[in-house]
Amino acid sequence: MLPGSLTKSLDKNRLRNLLLVFFLALAVPTAVLIGQAYSQLKWEAFHQYRSVAEQLTSRIDDSLNAMINTADARSFADFTFLVVSGDPSAKFVQRSPLSNYPVSEDLPGVLGYFQVESDGTFSTPLLPTEGSDANALGIGDDEHRDRLQLAQEIQTVLADNQLVQLRQSSGLRRRVLASPTESKTVLAEDITSANEGYSQGIFDQLNQPRKDSISEYEAADTLQLTRAEGESLPAAQRLNSIGKVSDLKLDAELQKKSEEAERDDSDEQRGSFVAASSPGRSKRKEQNALPEPVRPAESELLANFAGRSDLRISTFEIEIDPFEFSLLDSGHFVLFRKVWRDGERYIQGLLIDQEMFTEQVISARFRDTALAGMSNLIIAYQDDVIHTSLGRGVVSYPSVAADLGGELLYRNRLSAPIDRLELIFSIDHLPPGPGASVLAWVTLVLGIVFVGGFFSLYRMSLSQLNLARQQQDFVSAVSHELKSPLTSIRMYGEMLKEGWAEEDKRQSYYEFIHDESERLSRLITNVLQLARITRNNPQFDIKPIKVVDLMDNTEFKISSQIERAGFELQFDRSDEADEKTVSIDEDCFVQIIINLVDNAIKFSRNAENKTIKVTSKISSDDLISFSVRDYGPGVAKDQMKKIFQLFYRSESELTRETVGTGIGLAIVHQLTLAMNGSVDMINADPGAEFRVRFKSD
Repeated sequence: MLPGSLTKSLDKNRLRNLLLVFFLALAVPTAVLIGQAYSQLKWEAFHQYRSVAEQLTSRIDDSLNAMINTADARSFADFTFLVVSGDPSAKFVQRSPLSNYPVSEDLPGVLGYFQVESDGTFSTPLLPTEGSDANALGIGDDEHRDRLQLAQEIQTVLADNQLVQLRQSSGLRRRVLASPTESKTVLAEDITSANEGYSQGIFDQLNQPRKDSISEYEAADTLQLTRAEGESLPAAQRLNSIGKVSDLKLDAELQKKSEEAERDDSDEQRGSFVAASSPGRSKRKEQNALPEPVRPAESELLANFAGRSDLRISTFEIEIDPFEFSLLDSGHFVLFRKVWRDGERYIQGLLIDQEMFTEQVISARFRDTALAGMSNLIIAYQDDVIHTSLGRGVVSYPSVAADLGGELLYRNRLSAPIDRLELIFSIDHLPPGPGASVLAWVTLVLGIVFVGGFFSLYRMSLSQLNLARQQQDFVSAVSHELKSPLTSIRMYGEMLKEGWAEEDKRQSYYEFIHDESERLSRLITNVLQLARITRNNPQFDIKPIKVVDLMDNTEFKISSQIERAGFELQFDRSDEADEKTVSIDEDCFVQIIINLVDNAIKFSRNAENKTIKVTSKISSDDLISFSVRDYGPGVAKDQMKKIFQLFYRSESELTRETVGTGIGLAIVHQLTLAMNGSVDMINADPGAEFRVRFKSD
């Protein structure tokens, strides 16, 4: 119950504003805490997936290093078609493992191996030395034709990337003829022409005095030793290049936070597997033996080379630099190394298809992890984005680097020699983890509790506020209802006592005193009944009673009340209903009818038809229905559901013209429900009809 001082100062708007401030005082800190908790869960999930990306990058790097080490371990002689096997004195010659066709790959996507000798001669282990008979070396015409075509493709890629300057008169042929014999002739012409171009181009720089420091040959590290224009092509012209890394719309805030956390957890930053120089990447020396070129007869087979006494074997010492890695303007990767023999430098390398390499070595591994479901992998070469592996949820392929956005999950360069390649993991959304799901449910429950609590507290406080005001009105009304008849009774009693009333007036004074006493009695009865009901333990004497007896008793009790008020009483009783029996408290029932009659008299006092009609009948649903009808103005539709509320009165305290306390109809409603009945009201036009229904026994 709200205190009286509070009800005087509060109204509906002030109460709503007060509760809203209270609600915000609780909701805002709670929302901040939930937001912080969600941010922490998001960061923890981000950090977890970043660790997965870091481990994936490390595995890819380890796998590539193993492959490159395998390729790096190959001897200088393996890049020729024939190699000496075992002890050179045995003069046993066999094919190089790199001469296999199809090409045996040290790395995925290898198109073929090549070598550029010190005099500019281009060769590949796919083909024997110039002038050798392929059939005698065990290569059929069809296979030889395919080998020629592949060798020519390798030459074409190198020439298209302007790795050498060819003479204008030496135009490199880029066609494969149908006839194997013609192909041999064309290839011989192409190789001769290409060799002349290489002599004039690439070895203008290769045939420089040897330097001890590898860094002084930085100009040759990418194999772009000479170019027609003297500069690289724009990145946009490079195959599969879709823009610059700097154009990526990636937010690195969480990634920086994750790195800071790792630095706090360990003195050494975890995941920094890329070093300035990888272990074992240094020059090495080895002893090699090669057979000197021979031209066996057309019918000689490769086996005839083994153990020939006239076969001359050259043994020499070479120094091999570690492999280096570069991306050509055509989009191909090239892995190459410099080999020093007798003071001359050779270039040996592998031409690699970029798409196959990135797909098999990097993208396939990425798609096998949980990262593919919520992130994108961007592969960059230096500052160029050359390949993207989009997550499974992405349906469109980016055309420019600016289309790739999100949160930067992890980025790192691979280790040397492929340290120009960088893997960048970006994330568009984090899948909700178990913690996020629990937090979402907690947020939902708290939201429902806050909103529901706010409205419940508002409605309860508003009802308490209304109840407090109604009780104040009730006290005022009861005081008025008690004071008026008592004053009248006292006045007429004193007049009769002192003998001031004339003989013909005395009877009317006695009747007025009697009526006011009855009115006081009904008021006190209602107040006492209300007190018993509000204590939640009212005592009722419910027993079966005939409807005919009930109506006779009720008619006797209300007839004088109606007649003295100047109204006419009409009883409409059904014979069928009079024969029924109902289980009710007779006194409570009479009080219900009296209150309804009293309400009808008050609100139809100014009606033209001053009639009160009391009816008993059997309703359509086989219930005994008792009704009280007047011919007054009726009840407004917006008040029909409120008139049974405690202390409710349809008129303002300042403007109302009828007397009453606002508890009569509320007592009717509560007594009817207590006896397992129902009460309702309809507008009878004119007037209002109140119906009370009970089950018959």
